[in-house]
Amino acid sequence: MKISIEEINKDLEEEILIKCHEVDQEIYEIVNILKTETLILLGYHNDRVHRIKLSDVFYFEAVDGKVFIYCKDKVFEIKQKLYELEERCREKTFFRASKSTILNIAIISYIHPSISGRFEAVLDNGERVVISRQYVPVLKRMLGI
Repeated sequence: MKISIEEINKDLEEEILIKCHEVDQEIYEIVNILKTETLILLGYHNDRVHRIKLSDVFYFEAVDGKVFIYCKDKVFEIKQKLYELEERCREKTFFRASKSTILNIAIISYIHPSISGRFEAVLDNGERVVISRQYVPVLKRMLGI
């Protein structure tokens, strides 16, 4: 695969053009990565507002009416509702893992079956997240199994 980069005048809009023989799963994954890298969320921590790249998010979780962003080693509160984040992250590397959790599939180290048809995902930072049995088929589809 050939990769070219061209610098353009600041007056022109930046764009990424993909030329391919066939639009396959690999092309969709490349596009999703590009879209995910550019999406910025606002998270709140210690009375400060932080800009968080979607690609840095491990998962979102709703707890007691609040929604939190879990990154590698920090947790931020976010003002959006979980269903709004699910819609915003659709067709990216995120999926609904339970009623209260949206998980980034790209940071899963491994998964294994748990009790009652549920799965457990171990993330890159060692944290464990339970995937409810009703969402296991979604995970399997995304993993291609």
